[in-house]
Amino acid sequence: MADTPSEPKSRLPTQSDVGDGLEKQVAQLKREIAKINKSLAARAGEAADQVNGWYDTASDRTSKAAQSLRSQAHSVSEVVKDNPGTVSSAMLLGGLIGFALGVVFAQWEASGSRYKHWYDIR
Repeated sequence: MADTPSEPKSRLPTQSDVGDGLEKQVAQLKREIAKINKSLAARAGEAADQVNGWYDTASDRTSKAAQSLRSQAHSVSEVVKDNPGTVSSAMLLGGLIGFALGVVFAQWEASGSRYKHWYDIR
C-alpha cells in the first residue's frame, strides 16, 4: 500500500542537522566551562584570602615571640653582667654534675648490667 499523507515519514538527519546539533552542544559545553572557571576563580580568591589571613596571624605571632625572646635574652645578659661569679659557679656545677653522670654510666655499662632488665629472668 502507498503511504498516506496522515502518517509521518521518519526522516534521517542530514549532515547539516548533525553539524547544527554538534555546534549547539559545543556552545553549551563552552558555557558550562565558563561557569566552572568562574566558580574556580571565586574559590581560588577565597582560598588566597584565607591563606593571607593565616600568614598575617603567623607573622604577628612570630613577631611577638621574637620580641619576647629578645627581651628575655636581654634580661639574662643583664643578670650575667651583674653577677659573673654566680653564673660561672653555676656553669662549673653543671659541668661537674655532667662529668659525674658520665662516670656513673660508664661504670654501669662496663659492669655488663646493660643487658639485665627487670623482665629478664636469666
